Amino acid sequence: MSLLAIEGVSRSFGGIKAVDAVSLSVDDGELVGLIGPNGSGKTTLLNILSGFERADAGLVHLGGRRVNGLAPERLARGGIVRMFQLTRMFPRMNVVDNLLVAGRALGLSHGTAVARASLLLDELSLSQVAHLDAGRLSGGQLKLLEFGACFMVPPKVALLDEPFAAIHPTMKEIMAGYIRRAHAAGQTFLVVSHDMPVIVELCPRSICMNAGRVIADGDTRSVLNLPVVIESYLGGAAT
Repeated sequence: MSLLAIEGVSRSFGGIKAVDAVSLSVDDGELVGLIGPNGSGKTTLLNILSGFERADAGLVHLGGRRVNGLAPERLARGGIVRMFQLTRMFPRMNVVDNLLVAGRALGLSHGTAVARASLLLDELSLSQVAHLDAGRLSGGQLKLLEFGACFMVPPKVALLDEPFAAIHPTMKEIMAGYIRRAHAAGQTFLVVSHDMPVIVELCPRSICMNAGRVIADGDTRSVLNLPVVIESYLGGAAT
């Protein structure tokens, strides 16, 4: 049985189908890339999976249990955690307290949250800014902070929306390194990204969407060389 199963999910806005009868599955421990051109429905699909949008039709199951329609906080406690394309941290709260809030919201005791935050600060090279307000961080540091908040309690599925966009290569590698280690330990990921080199390096499998539909699903390099993907997304010849 798939850990995350999506069956015929659709969502329209003003007559435009942002997500059109999408069906896909992610197995426990998979690291899957979700790619496609702007406007293809990737973020809307993540919004549905994380409870920030309601599907007009279709089903979402996590571990065999129907979860679509649940509120974001219930989904987060149930194991679906989301990183946003635009960061959503508390700018006037310091870095460590941002992590503690995330941990306590997910049910950790204060002591456990402190220990987990300390570990994540070290792993994500944020210890030196632990007591700075989040609003004083660089864009890349802020991305790393939100990324870390997703793992205060390791989720069943981590949904990452453009985690590598517009950040310094050093910070990109810190995040990618964490993803590699967590995946090796069994963490499940669905990663939306336009950064094809990182997707190729990280994700054994990728799913490509276009115009709200899944147009390809398989081994990442094979998917990127499919004519339908090249035409719709890459805009060039296969390599």
